[in-house]
Amino acid sequence: MPEFRMIETNGIKVRAAIEGSGPLVVMVHGFPESWYSWRHQMKPIADAGFTACAIDVRGYGGSDKPQAVEAYAMKEMTADVAGVIDALSPGKPAVLMGHDWGAPIVWHTAVLHPSKVRAVAGLSVPYFDRPPAPLNQIFKMMYTDQGKFFYMAYFQNEGVAEAEFEADVRGALRRLYFASSANSDGRWGNLHKPADEPMLKGLDDPKQFPAWLSDADIDYYVNEFEKSGFRGPINRYRNFERDWAMMGGVEDRRIHQPSLFVAGAQDMVLKMFGDGDIAAMTERMNEMMPNLQGVHLVENCGHWTQQETPAETTRILVDWLKAL
Repeated sequence: MPEFRMIETNGIKVRAAIEGSGPLVVMVHGFPESWYSWRHQMKPIADAGFTACAIDVRGYGGSDKPQAVEAYAMKEMTADVAGVIDALSPGKPAVLMGHDWGAPIVWHTAVLHPSKVRAVAGLSVPYFDRPPAPLNQIFKMMYTDQGKFFYMAYFQNEGVAEAEFEADVRGALRRLYFASSANSDGRWGNLHKPADEPMLKGLDDPKQFPAWLSDADIDYYVNEFEKSGFRGPINRYRNFERDWAMMGGVEDRRIHQPSLFVAGAQDMVLKMFGDGDIAAMTERMNEMMPNLQGVHLVENCGHWTQQETPAETTRILVDWLKAL
């Protein structure tokens, strides 16, 4: 296990797993994960001559867990990351890497705190310009108003998803991880059922989990979420209007730092953002990232990029780091 440090930032304490020495690389996880989702990348990044730092995002694991929904606005999440950089690399910008929700967090940190960010890589979730309306209004029209289930809409009502997931943390995590992996059909993002049904209904819990996530790995995640609960993690989904309004006041929303995008070829998110048309998606990203240095699709990989295909994903990331 790496060294753990508690870092005071933006009025809270963030737990960081740290390994190695050299220029700082901060890794930010997504939902529902922890610093542990970067376990395969820590040592290779440290061995390449960097300080590898994987944080627990606020609301998760060993980090502080504010109660208020607005405590999980993008403005706060990016300020947390900027404070981690200040604490571990004072006066020197860091490289950021983020997966799932961690990708929007690091993309926006590069925009909102440009002097702190040397380069930025996002896994799974691409970076586009601000949409014409908050995402919750868009998916309400696309799904809820049509009587169709969509998980982000299900997450809007406080306490509902929390109660479902916390009733059986192990079963919930196993279903969520499996449903978005290359071993499944990506149905998490495309559940064909009525809008008012529970999230986990229709998601499989395989008798034997795929080898990329061991029983010990699942045990680690279960222990973290049994302690932390799901309110903080799900609160991130309840800030779409707040984030949209905040970004409306940002004059230049482009990412000017060297950037990289990596995703699994079977990632459900690619279908959610542009119907899987990678060329069109890349063109949209280039508009907002004039220094985009690569778009990589990893074969035989679903949503959990750095866990499902650790060797190939790590190779792409380390090669990019060395070339910066």
